[in-house]
Amino acid sequence: MESLRTLAAQLGIADLTGSGFLSVLITFVSAGVFTWFFIPRLRDFAIQVGWADQPNERRLNKEPLPNAGGLAIYGGFIVSIILAWALRPIAVDIVNIQVLAILLGASMLVLVGFIDDQYGLSPVTRLLVQTFAAILLLVNDLRIDLNAIPFIPVLPDAINQPLSTVVTILWVVALTNAVNLLDGVDGVVGGVAFVASFVLLATAAQFPDRAAAVVLLAGLSGAALGYLRHNFNPSRIIMGDAGSTLFGYTLAAVSLLGTLKFSAGASLIVPLIVLALPLLDTTQVVIGRLARGIRNPLRHPDKTHIHHRVLARTSSARRTAVILWLVALACGAVGMSLQGLRFQAILGTIVTAMLCLIFVAYRRVRARNLEMAQTGQGDE
Repeated sequence: MESLRTLAAQLGIADLTGSGFLSVLITFVSAGVFTWFFIPRLRDFAIQVGWADQPNERRLNKEPLPNAGGLAIYGGFIVSIILAWALRPIAVDIVNIQVLAILLGASMLVLVGFIDDQYGLSPVTRLLVQTFAAILLLVNDLRIDLNAIPFIPVLPDAINQPLSTVVTILWVVALTNAVNLLDGVDGVVGGVAFVASFVLLATAAQFPDRAAAVVLLAGLSGAALGYLRHNFNPSRIIMGDAGSTLFGYTLAAVSLLGTLKFSAGASLIVPLIVLALPLLDTTQVVIGRLARGIRNPLRHPDKTHIHHRVLARTSSARRTAVILWLVALACGAVGMSLQGLRFQAILGTIVTAMLCLIFVAYRRVRARNLEMAQTGQGDE
């Protein structure tokens, strides 16, 4: 037992039997279990009421595919946070308010994303709601303080305050849309979001002032894993904008939560590196569309995203997802090392994340093979 405690300490876990670690573990597991078992029931209901994406030239599905997976992810996330709060309430009032602000903003984006999935909304409407959700964080003192970022000259308050406000809004809106735009191949966003939230969870757990962030990330990563069990190719359900904007917004918001003034700048290093894949993908897509003379790059979807390029080379949605998972894991390892985490903690986090991904991918492929065997068909 003592050797196990020593190993846990090297991984950044102070007490294996303490209430803190157990509450995080319960949050993670409850989010995953709820999402895992709720999705089949939600899928059946979605098929009955017609909540589905129709096949087109940009989609891989050959028949209508339920697009309400984001509701299950949101459900698992919220249920786990409520459970965590009941087990170990966060005592600091200001942090409670900030957590509620994040949950309220996420709820708004899930609702708007779901309406967009089913009925369609204009990009301007979606952008306005995302901006309002970002402002909700600002009024609760969740912001990027440029004066706290190393290597940037100290700015007068008259300049720092408005500039920090603009940068915070851009950070939240850009990351929300970047994760959304990455959603184009089965399993990609679910896996990348799981890796990002799990790496940020392990990183935040190393700092005593980020307990609230740890709880939120535990719920988010667990819900992502439970969803991925049904989304690895061939997908039985997709998350839609409701799920992808939930991931993007929550990851952006949590990166601003529970950080002390002197560590706020450094706290952005890990999310920036971990989420480099969706950010770089969106950047290269927008630049490419502008170079081709498209005046509004967000209103002209095409197949120039990274996942489309990888899919064209591999001709396999499964291999595409796995490759991008590995890229996300590599980015996570780099981000954790830049934050100064010990090698053992980095290795333990990456290996654990890989095992979780392998487990859910295996369960999905196994279930698919059983389905094909019962119908007398071979796997595609």
